[in-house]
Amino acid sequence: MTNFSGYLPYAFALIIAIPFLVLLRQFVFTYIRLKEQEIKLLSVKSNSENKTQAYERMTLFLERIKPSNLVQRFNKDLASHEFIFLTEKTINEEFEYNTSQQLYITKNSWQNIVDSKNAVIELLHKTYAGLNGNTNLEEFKTIFIMNYMENEDYISITIEDLRREILIIA
Repeated sequence: MTNFSGYLPYAFALIIAIPFLVLLRQFVFTYIRLKEQEIKLLSVKSNSENKTQAYERMTLFLERIKPSNLVQRFNKDLASHEFIFLTEKTINEEFEYNTSQQLYITKNSWQNIVDSKNAVIELLHKTYAGLNGNTNLEEFKTIFIMNYMENEDYISITIEDLRREILIIA
């Protein structure tokens, strides 16, 4: 027993230290797990914000390409064909600027947006072709809006679809 008496303070310290080390280890692992969960939640929140912004931007794009908003652009002194050229150019430039948003929008909604854009451009050309280029710009704009109103309001339908999807995401 005398041989072990020199080790007795170390054994006592070891017996006291082991539970503290186990508790410290458990605390550290719990802390790490909680931090990992926090990082995951932040990334999900960030992704949700990106999706929300994408839906907002594409809704704004669709609002801008509505014929009632398109006819308010550009100088009234333009010829009809110049108006069509500038309008088509503006629509395509804005669309190209927003193409990265397709990463955050469902495939179906993105296709609806592309179809709406193409339908507006096609309606511009059909309206012009139907008038044989014999009208001034104001008459062209009036007929363009009337042609849009005669058909299904595909832009509003697409915006409503985006609105429904963002409610599901948010």
